[in-house]
Amino acid sequence: MAGLTGLLAFAEVAKQGGFAKAARALGQSASGVAKSVARLERELGVRLFHRTTRKVALTGDGRGFYERCRRIVEEVEALRADADGMRRAPRGTLSVNAPLTYGKAVIVPALAPLLIRYPELRVELSLSDRRVDLVGEGLDAAVRIGALEDSTLVARRIGRQQVVVLASPRYLERHGTPAMPAEIARHACVAFRLPSTGRLRPWEFLHGGKPLQIDPAARLVLDEGEALVNAAAHGLGLIQAPSYMAEAELKSGRLREVLARFRPPPMPISLVYPSHRQMTPRLRALIEALTGRRRGTAITTKDGNRRI
Repeated sequence: MAGLTGLLAFAEVAKQGGFAKAARALGQSASGVAKSVARLERELGVRLFHRTTRKVALTGDGRGFYERCRRIVEEVEALRADADGMRRAPRGTLSVNAPLTYGKAVIVPALAPLLIRYPELRVELSLSDRRVDLVGEGLDAAVRIGALEDSTLVARRIGRQQVVVLASPRYLERHGTPAMPAEIARHACVAFRLPSTGRLRPWEFLHGGKPLQIDPAARLVLDEGEALVNAAAHGLGLIQAPSYMAEAELKSGRLREVLARFRPPPMPISLVYPSHRQMTPRLRALIEALTGRRRGTAITTKDGNRRI
């Protein structure tokens, strides 16, 4: 049997989508990884990958085999971490997904000190507002905002998202400042289309201790956070957006918050990852970087982690 080396090589190629990337992650040569996978295919008697000059993709047999051997690889990494007493510096590739604007505004700055501290760590960050399948896409972790539903994952709270209503001083001088949520009906509004559903995101408030949703009429609809903030800064109307998106504009005075006393409760921001017995050093390092402390605080239940 090709043994553990073949399984590790196969799993990394499946995760990375290519022999060269897998070789870099494993610290081996591409030809060595390819030979290990070819040896495994011969011994199993099945083709695990479709190979072309441009890409590598799992076959049907390969997908089934990957789901089974992925658990073995996770256990091996856990055993290695235990053997090292968690003192080993994080190394290898960490694949992470995050929402587009949050990733650019928060995750990328957090990665800078992490990569400086751990020179053998490599991060692949994909930015997308779609809801990814961590296991199916071979990701180590993903950032999710709001309520969590998937019961097969573990979550770590890394922050909160507070939405605020914003407008430029020039717009407010011309059109006045709304004092109540109902008054936004008399204002120009810029709406946000949710990339995940295609629907316009309703504006949320807390009025008299009760949640209130308003669907403002909008002459401009956008589906990207930076564009939304930029539209408000140019005086095109009111927006409701996460405060982190407009931090620079608020500090510079290009935007002002209105209806602050009607802010809705903040939504949780969590890092989610597949459940396994032991967290790898590189995932632990990411959690520490995002929480700003040595030990990430789990969302706890009876077993010490919240499965979402």
